[in-house]
Amino acid sequence: MSNYVDRFDAFDRIVHWTLAVSFILLVLSGLGLFAHTFFGYFGLFGGPQQGIMAHKIAGVVFLVCSVLLFLRHMGELCRFDADDRRWIVKMGGYLSRRHEDIPQGKFNAGQKLFGIFSFVAALVMGITGYVIWEPTAFGRELTQFSLMLHGLFFVLWMVGMIVHVYLATIGNPGTLEGMLYGQVRKAWARKHASKWFQKVAGNR
Repeated sequence: MSNYVDRFDAFDRIVHWTLAVSFILLVLSGLGLFAHTFFGYFGLFGGPQQGIMAHKIAGVVFLVCSVLLFLRHMGELCRFDADDRRWIVKMGGYLSRRHEDIPQGKFNAGQKLFGIFSFVAALVMGITGYVIWEPTAFGRELTQFSLMLHGLFFVLWMVGMIVHVYLATIGNPGTLEGMLYGQVRKAWARKHASKWFQKVAGNR
């Protein structure tokens, strides 16, 4: 009997890693736009013009992938029950010495909140990015407001991604396997997504 259970199919993983690559390209190409200190990063793309073009293309890919992933899991991400609310109150137990395993579905409450934030942030970044892309079409005030929002959500995204990468690797060993190979260990599923695991196991 296998010690693993299917968690993400090939489509989910391809879209997720395409999104991740586009995010890295956005950060590297966007730093030169964010602050003059990082202007040298444009050299990675062959110059400022090429860097800006790479930023625009990566932005479109990032937005499309973000929307696809959200729509694929919208039903699970937007449904919060009593266990989710308890998880949020206790911050998942990450800030307490007394660990408590709160039953969770396929995604824990923190992942749900991050998924919703990611979708909203991608929309904001996409819309404001388009305004910045065509400044003469939208006027000075809207362009400046878009620049402010774009920069704000860039910072929020960076904080969110650092937490996301930590929790998916060092913070919760075994989590990354689901996005690398499509499967996670049953022991991981019982601990981190017990309600989802019971549902999956019950269907076999």
